[in-house]
Amino acid sequence: MLNTLNLELSLDKESYKTQTEGLMRELRSLQQICWEKKLPVIIVLEGWAAAGKGSLVKKMVSYMDPRGFKVIPVWPPTEQERLYPFMWRFWQEFPGYGKIGIFYHSWYTHVLEDRLFERLPSANVAMAMRQINAFERQMIDDGAAIAKFWIHLSKKELKRRLKKATNDELEAWRVRPEDWEQAKNYDTYSSYAEEMVIHTSTGVVPWTLVEGDDKRWCRVKVLSKMVSTIKETLGRLEVQPPPIFTPPQEHLEPTDPQPLAAVDLSLSLSEDDYKEQLREQQVRLGKMQQMIFEKQIPVLAIFEGWDAAGKGGAIKRLTDILDPRSYEVHPFAAPTDEEKVHHYLWRFWRKLPPAGKIGVFDRSWYGRVLVERIEGFASERQWRRAYREINEFEEQLTTAGYILLKFWLHIDPDTQLERFTERENNPFKQYKLTDEDWRNREKWSCYEVAVNQMVHRTNTPRAPWTLVSGNDKFYARVQVAQTVADAIAQTV
Repeated sequence: MLNTLNLELSLDKESYKTQTEGLMRELRSLQQICWEKKLPVIIVLEGWAAAGKGSLVKKMVSYMDPRGFKVIPVWPPTEQERLYPFMWRFWQEFPGYGKIGIFYHSWYTHVLEDRLFERLPSANVAMAMRQINAFERQMIDDGAAIAKFWIHLSKKELKRRLKKATNDELEAWRVRPEDWEQAKNYDTYSSYAEEMVIHTSTGVVPWTLVEGDDKRWCRVKVLSKMVSTIKETLGRLEVQPPPIFTPPQEHLEPTDPQPLAAVDLSLSLSEDDYKEQLREQQVRLGKMQQMIFEKQIPVLAIFEGWDAAGKGGAIKRLTDILDPRSYEVHPFAAPTDEEKVHHYLWRFWRKLPPAGKIGVFDRSWYGRVLVERIEGFASERQWRRAYREINEFEEQLTTAGYILLKFWLHIDPDTQLERFTERENNPFKQYKLTDEDWRNREKWSCYEVAVNQMVHRTNTPRAPWTLVSGNDKFYARVQVAQTVADAIAQTV
């Protein structure tokens, strides 16, 4: 594929000047429209070292409003970034709705340079490409425009440019030893790029292969494709029907299977047994925390459940004995204004625990298929595709070495009412009970259907659900602590 490109294509100065001027003016106009339409734009620039990506970026932004774009140069990951899944650092940088993100190199370095220098085992290449495809599809489904470019150079031109830059005292600092390794291993690196293009040029996000030996030709081709991609995406927005946000659900028809029905809510522990067993599991967890740190294993426990099901109490007992320097609890409520201008998974990616630490999420991304579905905050298309997006997200976590635990704390309606009443009558607990809790209770049957469907569709071998019998708080707290301790023990 790459060797069929005609690298002799060129453009004269006059044609280049005329076309570039028109394209830049159009790009500036499109930037304003993207802002008005809240269209996020992601530009990916990949290619050989010295392919002219830097000068291309400079030309690209020369007419644009700097308040509406961000250039993200991607270098080898820092020590901190290596503590997370490889896509983590890119999620930190994705543009919000209406903005343009220009990635000077990108997530594709993982399947190119990391592969060349054996930082990515060959056995993991296919998985990495599959995860990249999943991410790009998620961005497109969320309404983004993505244009990605591979700028190709001949071996002769690559070496010529590297030599020229090395001999230029103002440019020499930009030439890395890794760049010369590309030239030295030209055929191998080219084959990796070819494989990358084949497996990640999808129907929704195809690659644009750019003949790069002539810089003027290269710039015009990239700018032209940028403009056409943004215009095509805007055109689809014009003809697509707006998402249908149904009113809050009052009734959902039950479906099979119904995993909640299998939970034995009669399970309980005496206070003495509770204290003894909880202490035993807490001691196990305390010892394992050191092993987690030494072996750099990330642990993430997420808690979902009915209002007043005891999530807070379970989290408190889980963390009581742990060193607070090595764990962090994140409660998630309704998204903030900043979070609303990003993909719904963005805020969860940002809070992931690094390797060697424990993260606890009180509520999670499952709100997409629960409260957002039931209350009409997500369209049917959005919450239906979320099952797949969530499974893909969790696969990225577990393949990156995370111990992922998912708890649903289950109680029956009578127990919930008892706890609501207790909170209502206790001055020290009244803050825990809100009008929203009572409204949610009225929709118990809807939420029960949604939870059953959620568990069924996201209960995977790598990330299974643990359904906790929560009518007895003693039993629930011990089950949670033991489940976490057992999962860590199986790994360390």
